[in-house]
Amino acid sequence: METAKISPKYQVVIPKKLRDALKLSPGQKVQMIMYDNRIEMIPLKKISEMKGFLKGIDTTVTREPDRV
Repeated sequence: METAKISPKYQVVIPKKLRDALKLSPGQKVQMIMYDNRIEMIPLKKISEMKGFLKGIDTTVTREPDRV
């Protein structure tokens, strides 16, 4: 688990280990969501970078009767 400190200007530095793992770059935007009692940061990506990310997904999921 990584930790970060909030600066007097309410800025947070994302630890290098996490930046590298998520391939974050300077200027990249992240969506911040409050979930229960925590903050989740989700890196935003261009739609062109999303091509093929669902490749191999199992689409044989049984739907609920009212959704068929």
